[in-house]
Amino acid sequence: MSILYHLTILPPAYPECEAISQEVSTLLRRFGGHLTYVNPNKGGLIYIPRLLFGFHRLRELCHLESAVRLHHLYNPDPFPFPYLLLLRRPVVYSLTGGVIRRPNLSFLARMAAVTVMDEESLVRLRDWGLENAFLVQPGIDTARFTCHPLPLGPEIRLLVGSAPWTKRQFRTKGIAALVEAARKEPRLHLVFLWRGVLTKEIAQMVRAAGIEKRVTIFNEVVDVNQILAGVHASIVLATTPAIVKAYPHSLMESLAAGKPVLVSRAIPMARYVEKTGCGKVVEQVTASDILAVIESLVQEYGTLQKVAREVGKRDFGLESMITSFGKVYESIQ
Repeated sequence: MSILYHLTILPPAYPECEAISQEVSTLLRRFGGHLTYVNPNKGGLIYIPRLLFGFHRLRELCHLESAVRLHHLYNPDPFPFPYLLLLRRPVVYSLTGGVIRRPNLSFLARMAAVTVMDEESLVRLRDWGLENAFLVQPGIDTARFTCHPLPLGPEIRLLVGSAPWTKRQFRTKGIAALVEAARKEPRLHLVFLWRGVLTKEIAQMVRAAGIEKRVTIFNEVVDVNQILAGVHASIVLATTPAIVKAYPHSLMESLAAGKPVLVSRAIPMARYVEKTGCGKVVEQVTASDILAVIESLVQEYGTLQKVAREVGKRDFGLESMITSFGKVYESIQ
């Protein structure tokens, strides 16, 4: 089997640190194929809208079709990319974020399969009549992570995942709210995993808040397992499910290392966190709500840490994710 994978993000500076790139690399190793980026915006003065994504690569894509069995596109939300309808091979459309609004069902129905990672999104799509929707299991290489308990002390150290791609995401991904929370709470130390973009902006925000001594920014490829050993928990925030993965890699990695997680209500993984008790849910992406949840984390840390150790390696194995996609691929004639 050979798959042509399509990513709608720009090529990341550090693919090893970007969740979708990690996942596609895993699938490429198992199923074989090629990777292409269909976003034409590479620092030009004119922004090219999503309706035109893929057209600059169309001749190349049509040429590659002879060597692959199907296409597999990753995108956060169910946007109807017109170029997909011009491809001859079947298309698997993976929605990496949660689905809360009724999408263009006629477009998605023309895909060979539509995949989601959370049951709520699957139920919504099926209820709306989309019969080609499939649930795939989120997964990571849990063997890379080991549990290094860190007792609570005068500091509360949080690993912050899912760094922003745009300036607007400083708000929608809760970065501004986290910085404000750290300004108000002197015990809080933030550890950011950055992606090589907007580095000046985060440094300026931290300086303006006067919290430079309580913020660590890793803007390079690092051993995440080693970083997790030095934090108490991990946090990912979003005001909408369409801007982060339904199950963020940084939170699955945290659980695999036995560290509890904090996640905002908008992210589908919040339901899993509540059900298992492996962390806490932030209702609103505000400094006050973050601080309230951190206080709850501190009060229940022993119990939350115990549950995190139990579920991390049990529920997010890499093979389950690969098997899920394999079943989707095999279902396509």
